[in-house]
Amino acid sequence: MEYRQLGGSGLRVPVLSFGTATFGGGNEFFKAWGATQVDEAKKLINLCMDAGVNFFDTANVYSAGASEEILGKALAGIRDKALISTKATFPLGDGVNDYGSSRFNLVKSCEESLKRLNTEHIDVYHLHGFDANTPVEETLNALNNLVQSGKVRYIACSNFSGWHLMKSLSVSERYGWAKYIAHQAYYSLLNRDFEWELMPLGIDQHVGTIVWSPLAAGRLTGKYRRNQPIPQDARVAQGGSPVPASSISDDVFYNIIDVLDEVAEETGKTIAQVSLNWLLQRPTVSNIIIGARNEEQLKANLASVGWNLTVEQVKKLDAVSEVLPVYPYWHQREFPMLNAAPELY
Repeated sequence: MEYRQLGGSGLRVPVLSFGTATFGGGNEFFKAWGATQVDEAKKLINLCMDAGVNFFDTANVYSAGASEEILGKALAGIRDKALISTKATFPLGDGVNDYGSSRFNLVKSCEESLKRLNTEHIDVYHLHGFDANTPVEETLNALNNLVQSGKVRYIACSNFSGWHLMKSLSVSERYGWAKYIAHQAYYSLLNRDFEWELMPLGIDQHVGTIVWSPLAAGRLTGKYRRNQPIPQDARVAQGGSPVPASSISDDVFYNIIDVLDEVAEETGKTIAQVSLNWLLQRPTVSNIIIGARNEEQLKANLASVGWNLTVEQVKKLDAVSEVLPVYPYWHQREFPMLNAAPELY
């Protein structure tokens, strides 16, 4: 297993982490993802550990805390060998203060996650989204206090825009507080918006990228075929997808699938494995979150590493998935200095 630095920090993480949103199945939305319970979770985690994947991602809202609880039980006895990432900010109760990035909610959420995970510290603590109602200074001061207390090792964010992240980094630098070392973001061959602003920011500010939904909620698994109905066992069909339908046309989508078929045949790998490996060639990507409902799916996803696409294969996938950026990025491409690094713009 390859390990990479997580952003500008000293923490090394495997290039794959295991996402546990499939643990619990606490409501109809999460049942569509999966309903893995403790015994099966232990088997999946042991498979990961044997493969060198010791990084596990969850969130307090996944099945209303059940995912954290199951992960904590499944890691019993091997917690010291694992890295845990969890998140706060989204609603987890009916109270007016039961969501957001206020000091009140972050401290409360962190303490509750620690209990559910049955651990004394969280290795990487994410904000699940940006809270525009809470001053950034309050949020970052609270997170810094959690780091200073030893309850959190590193902080990260998720689903921020460029200005959200840059403002936060600036505030942390101004006061000497802990900085976000990583940004957990949606990125895939079907949606490369991340490259327009967040990737250049990550390069400049040394913020690592942890990719969620790298297979675009299953659209890049090979199940979806031109002129064929969506398979009924797919997460999209069951209403459990956190990713909206891609903004690209069906023709472009299936053109991407066609090229993935070509590259899969050339490499002897699956469409999903090629899609994941393409992401590992992208700037700032430190880690990709993979999910699995069963051991077969997990073993298949783990096989996406240990080899690399050729430069020609990467270029072929780049070309077929290329879309015109939104303004001002299409205009910036005309500037000669930017043309020297077209992969960033």
